[in-house]
Amino acid sequence: MVSSVKPEWLKRSIPDPVALAKMKELMDGLQLHTVCESAHCPNQGNCFGRGVATFMILGNVCTRHCTFCAVEHGWLAPPDANEPEHIVEAVKKLGLHHVVITSVTRDDLPDGGAYQFAKVIEAIRSYNPRITVEVLIPDFQGSLSALELVVASYPTIINHNVETVPRLYPQVRPQANYERSIQLLKSVKSMEEGLLTKSGLMLGLGESREEVIQVMADLREVDCDFLTIGQYLRPSLNHHEVVRFVPPAEFEEYRDTGVAMGFRGVASAPFVRSSFQADQMLEGISLP
Repeated sequence: MVSSVKPEWLKRSIPDPVALAKMKELMDGLQLHTVCESAHCPNQGNCFGRGVATFMILGNVCTRHCTFCAVEHGWLAPPDANEPEHIVEAVKKLGLHHVVITSVTRDDLPDGGAYQFAKVIEAIRSYNPRITVEVLIPDFQGSLSALELVVASYPTIINHNVETVPRLYPQVRPQANYERSIQLLKSVKSMEEGLLTKSGLMLGLGESREEVIQVMADLREVDCDFLTIGQYLRPSLNHHEVVRFVPPAEFEEYRDTGVAMGFRGVASAPFVRSSFQADQMLEGISLP
């Protein structure tokens, strides 16, 4: 087990409490959740200070027990029919031009929550069709019909994180399946070639460099467009331990390797997360 003392490159200043309180007040008032808060994201202060957030739909309680994640488990509320409208209201108030929507995993729902994703995307499109919409979706337990619901609503980017290397799935993502996740990204392209796809990895869970490169190659094999790579940080002592703090130079090497492999965009650095500065990934990209 690595030392609990974080290296210098992982130390951040205390976030602005005013920015945090302002965003929390907005989200609470609209009965919305952010993955920023629920997953204890280290970029919360940065994002909230810029007036951006990643909306988390379908509640803040997850049906899965991934050992890296801080999202809660417990009583599951039915989908909120007013959630799409509330998200549009938040988008208006924040003046967002790029909106990122994710969710808890809802294996209890027949469609895994795909219909709610579609309704949120449609609501944002109806408000302003020029807004780019990125969705970070669960695997829907491999359901192609559920995935088709999301694809048919035509978001700008469909993101689905593989999170780690296949060997570590039993420890890190026991209810997930690596091949299923890769197949999901492949299926998006077969359903709608023009949609952009994205995936992400956490480092420091015990993976080897060779394994990371192989995952990157697997993602390119299914024509994944964008990749994010960041350092795993343990939310609590009850979560998976940090095996290694990966130095910034190594993240830069992965970024260069990803670009050489043909990814259209690679964000690789210790504090990179799936949706951190997500709009910058689209700079210079021609959209349909």
